[in-house]
Amino acid sequence: MRILKFLLVKEFKQIFRNKAILVVIMVMPVIQLIILPLATNFEVKNIALAVVDNDHSDYSRALISKITSSGYFRLSGYCNSYNEALVLVEQDKSDLILQIPPHFESVLLRENSERLFIAVNAINGVKAGLGSGYINEIIQQYNQQLRSKLQVPGKFNLGPTIQIQSSNWYNPNLNYQLFMVPGIMALLVTIVGGFLSALNIVKEKEAGTIEQINVSPVKKYHFVLGKLIPFWILGNVVFTLGLLVAFCIYGIVPLGSLITLYTFVMVYLLAILGFGLLISTFCDTQQQAMLIMFFFIMIFILMGGLFTSIDSMPDWAKMAAKFNPVSYFIAVMRMVIIKGSGLYDIRGHLLTVLGFAIVLNAGAIVNYRKTF
Repeated sequence: MRILKFLLVKEFKQIFRNKAILVVIMVMPVIQLIILPLATNFEVKNIALAVVDNDHSDYSRALISKITSSGYFRLSGYCNSYNEALVLVEQDKSDLILQIPPHFESVLLRENSERLFIAVNAINGVKAGLGSGYINEIIQQYNQQLRSKLQVPGKFNLGPTIQIQSSNWYNPNLNYQLFMVPGIMALLVTIVGGFLSALNIVKEKEAGTIEQINVSPVKKYHFVLGKLIPFWILGNVVFTLGLLVAFCIYGIVPLGSLITLYTFVMVYLLAILGFGLLISTFCDTQQQAMLIMFFFIMIFILMGGLFTSIDSMPDWAKMAAKFNPVSYFIAVMRMVIIKGSGLYDIRGHLLTVLGFAIVLNAGAIVNYRKTF
């Protein structure tokens, strides 16, 4: 224990001597957590809409007004022909084209039905899908209003009707920040812990101090623990700062217990720090360690379920996500903060990450070789 104590004192002195590391650990995650959730939003607004109104009737103008006043669309062009509107799409000045046929109002009143033509720029598949869905929903609402308006008073509507009453659980206001902030916090803790631990042992190799440690009576597990514990403590500090930013900036208060959150975070940090130390034992330079860690961090982020649901991934990607510790962290953060889940609810995720921690740290200890 005395040897471990000396190693910990040495590591903390090195950390606090390097002011740049303190900025990386304390300041950068806070700034990122303030900026990123404000910019990351799955809701698509200001969709550029080009309109070709071949009717110029009260009904067509009312429909256009309803679409543009919804807040999702902005009128980018009021064109005389479809070809003119298509030029706007080709110039990336318009995302959708709505073409209203001639005699739209008269045909609708006479035959009770009429068709509209919608062309969608599908280069951006997400924007195209949401934009098409938004405009179809608005047109359906407009159609329902017309049917109610044109219904003859005193007549019974014998057609069946279905009314839907829905409620949004856990996130009643559909606040994307409530969805994104816990996931971004998980990524920031992962990036800080992973990169700093990956550079740790390599730094000793480049400085030449690793040779002095190798000829000392320091055991391998003492050495790995001495490298792991300081960043494990700092990782918890970063997580605490993230919770404070989430509360002060976004008003997010975890519905679940803080004990549940910190229990999982403590175990998770053991896993991600062990992974970084394992990489560090394989590398000879900090540049190698950074490139390798960057490779894995990109996979962890993109396949962690923050930006793309894991359920929507192909089967091979779902299988790969089971070996991604970040996916468990993001899921637990949302479960505890948004749903109020307890330790029993996250027991499967906790045991899996604990398994990762044991395997990765054991691998770091075994792979670290004391060469004399």
